Amino acid sequence: MQFDIITIFPKMFDSYFNESILARAQKNNLIKINIHDLRKYTVDKHKTVDDTPYGGGVGMVFKIKPIYNALVKIIGKNKLKCFKKKRIKNQELRIKNNSKNKTKVILLSAKGKKFDQAMAKKFSKLDRIVLICGRYEGVDERVSEYLADEEISIGEYILTGGEIPSMIIIDSVSRLVEGVVGKKESILDESFSKKGYLEYPHYTKPEIFLPNKKTSWRVPEVLLSGDHKKIEEWREEHSN
Repeated sequence: MQFDIITIFPKMFDSYFNESILARAQKNNLIKINIHDLRKYTVDKHKTVDDTPYGGGVGMVFKIKPIYNALVKIIGKNKLKCFKKKRIKNQELRIKNNSKNKTKVILLSAKGKKFDQAMAKKFSKLDRIVLICGRYEGVDERVSEYLADEEISIGEYILTGGEIPSMIIIDSVSRLVEGVVGKKESILDESFSKKGYLEYPHYTKPEIFLPNKKTSWRVPEVLLSGDHKKIEEWREEHSN
């Protein structure tokens, strides 16, 4: 599976994607992550990606042209939303992606659909995801209207840009790609594997933890019993 990130801060991703599970997944060719510097797709000598908003107001807005140029170069014109549907002699012609090349362009936006585990599962069936990281006051609305397949938000709060949300989406989706997580069972019965489900509590050694002489924090006895039926019942009882 391939991820492409369009950003004006490409170095922000270096440490996160080069550690732990995501680093191993890339090394084993299970996922591929490409970082694209939006400024390379500008057309002026100052590499301008933003401008003042029409109608006035504070802040700067990302321009559509550099984003359009980047998408055309990265995935090709025919995979953009605006070119998937054409009208010829009043009949709609749908240009379908090849079934072996399922690509989705996502604009990270505060007003987008809220990202959740169900969405992560759906995205993990794709072959390629392109993530557009906005900054400043926002992104020209025509990017959403004509270029992006979806707008996604990671929550009801404002961040300085789309870089952290893109890391979250890649992390969440990647671990659902076969082979990325070592044990397949690890992702079958975890929180949000079913709608509204929260996994049972976990404990490990020591059996008794003593923060001071008068206090002891113990592991529930049932988990030490070896009775698998009772343990399963306890876990079901303590799951939400």
